Amino acid sequence: MKAMLLNKLSRLEENHSPLEMAELPEPLPGEHEILVKVSACGVCHTELDEIEGRTPPPQLPVILGHQVVGRVAAAGRAASRFQVGERVGVAWIHSACGKCSHCLAGNENLCAEFSATGRDVNGGYAEYMTAAEDFCYPIPPIFSDAEAAPLLCAGAIGYRSLKLTGLENGQSLGLTGFGASAHLVLMMAKFRFPDARVYVFSRSEGENAFARELGAVWAGDTEEEAPEKLSAIIDTTPVWKPVVEALKNLEPGGRLVVNAIRKEDVDKNYLLHLNYTTHLWLEKEIKSVANVTRSDVREFLELAAEIPLWPEFQEFDLSEANQALLELRTRKIRGAKVLRVAR
Repeated sequence: MKAMLLNKLSRLEENHSPLEMAELPEPLPGEHEILVKVSACGVCHTELDEIEGRTPPPQLPVILGHQVVGRVAAAGRAASRFQVGERVGVAWIHSACGKCSHCLAGNENLCAEFSATGRDVNGGYAEYMTAAEDFCYPIPPIFSDAEAAPLLCAGAIGYRSLKLTGLENGQSLGLTGFGASAHLVLMMAKFRFPDARVYVFSRSEGENAFARELGAVWAGDTEEEAPEKLSAIIDTTPVWKPVVEALKNLEPGGRLVVNAIRKEDVDKNYLLHLNYTTHLWLEKEIKSVANVTRSDVREFLELAAEIPLWPEFQEFDLSEANQALLELRTRKIRGAKVLRVAR
C-alpha cells in the first residue's frame, strides 16, 4: 500500500517535505480490530506538532492522520460491530485503559494510558490502516467522505470546547483564530444557541471576512477589543498571544477554553504581558481541552447530521500531504484541508 511516512522530526520552515511516499505491506487487523480502506483523511495542526516535536511520536517512522474515513475491508476474529464494506470513521482517540477512574467516569480523554491515532499508532495518511472496532464510528450518510473527515477532530474537539465553555443561549462567545475547528464551532453555536452573539479574533482579514460570511456579528484583529465583554472565548490558535489578548475581552466570571494539545514557543515571552488586574481578576477562568472521548465523537456526528453542518474544505491528493501541511503552517486557511486517498 502507499503511505506518507514521517521518518524524522524537523521544522517545516527548514524542511518543506517532512513526509515521504513509501510502499508498505498492507496491515493485518488484530483480534478486535478492523482493516479500513482509507478514502479521505483530514489534515490537522496536531500533525505539525508531531512533525516539529511538540508532541512527538514515541517511535519513528510513523504514519500520521487521525481524521479518517474509509470502508471496512476485513475484520479480526473477534470483531463483529461492522460489516465488510460499511463506512466508518477513526478519530484522535485510539484507545484508553477502560479501567481507571477517568475511563469509568466517561473521561477517557484524561486516561494516563490514552493512545492517539497517527501518533502512537499508524494513522490515515495511507491507503489502509487498522483500528479497534470499539474506537470506530459509523458515518452519517448525509456526508461525503471528504465532508466527514474534518468532523472527526476539528468538529469533535470544537464540540468538546463548546461544551466546556458552559455557554447559554443569549450569551456572547468569542473565537480566537478561524481555521478548521473554529468555523465549525461558529456554525454549531449558531444552531445550539440561536440568540448567542459570536465574535471572532484573527490576524487574517481573509479569516475575518469568512467569519462574517458565516454569521459572526463582529470580526477583528487579535489585539482588538470586542464591542462588548464576552461570556466565553475559545482559543483555537497554536500560540500564546491570542490567549493573553482574549482574557481582556472576558466579562467577570467568564471562561477562556484553550483548544490546543500543545502551544508553540515562538511568542512565549508574550506571557510577560499578563496583568492580573486586566486579564485574570474578577474570577475569570482558563480551562484547557485534553483530547476527545468516544462519546464526544458520537454525539457530535449526530449533531452535525441534524444541523446539518457542512465543513468548508480544500482537497489534496495523498501525495500532496506536504503541500497541505505547509499551507497550514503558513496560514493559507479557509476551513479545513482533506487528503483524498481513494475514490
